Amino acid sequence: MHTEEQVIAQTKKWITDVVVGCNFCPFAARELKRNTVHYIVENSTEISVCLETFIRECMRMDDDAATETSFIIYTNMFADFEDYLDFVSLAEALLEQEDYEGVYQVASFHPQYCFDDVEEDDASNYTNRAVYPMLHVLREESIGKALENYPDPDAIPERNIDFARKKGAAYMQMLRNACL
Repeated sequence: MHTEEQVIAQTKKWITDVVVGCNFCPFAARELKRNTVHYIVENSTEISVCLETFIRECMRMDDDAATETSFIIYTNMFADFEDYLDFVSLAEALLEQEDYEGVYQVASFHPQYCFDDVEEDDASNYTNRAVYPMLHVLREESIGKALENYPDPDAIPERNIDFARKKGAAYMQMLRNACL
């Protein structure tokens, strides 16, 4: 069992080496440099507690304009990717229920992430394969501003897929696993 500090350090390394290093998110490096990323480790094995942590983080971000984005890292839950997807759906429904739709957006990352209609061993899955199951909470307003000034933001996912496939699954897996 890793300490919270180790889990956060591994997550930061994954963000730096994979997300920024592979340029999967062209906006991440700026937020890392500005130190506007918040990390929470949730060790609970109860879905209700995991959801409470998620919505509490949204409330905390309401009160902390200095936090641009937040990662909630779930260390003891959601080993199964399908269970994790069910949890993501619950989190998105909770956003709507708590009137946060349009305020925050959730991005999902999981060690076994697999896109619909893509083979499990396809390298493209590594664009969302993190070191732990996690939810990434982003400010909708900030996403909009960032995308306004970025040429052809709709091409980002396809560029990421092409990059990962050119590197290959073995390389992408090695890069991610080196963060552990």
